[in-house]
Order: sequence, then structure tokens, then C-alpha cells
Amino acid sequence: MTTKRLGAILKEDWYMATALLAAQRSKDPNTQVGACIVDPLGIIVATGYNGFPRGCSDDAFPWAREAENPLDTKYPYVEHAEINALLNRNTASLHGCTLYSTLFPCNNCTKHIIQAGIKEVIYFDDKYHHTFESKAARKMFDVTKTTYRAYQGKLVGIELKLKTE
Repeated sequence: MTTKRLGAILKEDWYMATALLAAQRSKDPNTQVGACIVDPLGIIVATGYNGFPRGCSDDAFPWAREAENPLDTKYPYVEHAEINALLNRNTASLHGCTLYSTLFPCNNCTKHIIQAGIKEVIYFDDKYHHTFESKAARKMFDVTKTTYRAYQGKLVGIELKLKTE
């Protein structure tokens, strides 16, 4: 008799690892964020990462966090990972889905998450917890009874080793 392999990655760890892997696609030199959306059956239906919109070259727009002119920073141009995941979905509806994000969502992403019908948000990091945007996001989640919680799995990160030629 053969027994199953022990030590397989748990589903929640797999979903967060997918979000962490998506974050590796971001060209942002400061903050790489990834998101993964899972339907009620446990199927991954979307991923996204923070970056410029399609057609906006990573070399033609600024990556600065601060500049004298706000148009010379990344903020007017970068789309957040959560929004990209919502837009990249491969299903008609996200109602009842769970969103895994490497960073707690800002207030703008939260509005879209709620509108899409996401029922739960699981985040890896909450480094902006005390900001106005995070406080507004939590207030909206609380009022709409959208659950959110810190990731409690076993992952501390992921490491990729690419073959070099």
C-alpha cells in the first residue's frame, strides 16, 4: 500500500505564495505588491501586481516616490495589485471570493474589492496600518461585513532561483 506524500503545501500557503510570486512581476523599486483571488471552490481566478497600465512603458514613466512636481512620481500612474487582479479575472463574477494580498489594501482598492463582492481579504503585511487610507479601508470593510485578517500560514516569503545562461 502506498501512502500520500507528507509535507505538501497547505492551500492558504499556496494562495499567499501565488500573491507573493505575482509581486515579483512588479518593476517598482520600492514596494512590490501581489494579489491572488480564489473562488469559493478554492480555484485561483485572478492574479495581479502593482505596475503601470498596459501600453505605459516602465521606462517612460517615473518610479520616484517624491519629486517637486507630483507628475514626476509614480503615484499618478501606478495601478495597485488588487485592482489589477480584479480586472484580470477569468470569471464573470467575484462574488463570494477571497482575495490574498501581500499588503493590506488601501481605501481606493477597498472600494473596488467591496463592489466586486469579495467576502474576505487575507493580507501578508500591514505596514501602513496607522495611515488615513488603512483606517478608511478597515472602516469600509467593517461596515460591509467584509472580513479581513492577517495571513497566519507558514510562509515567510518565497525565493526563486532562475537558471542563468
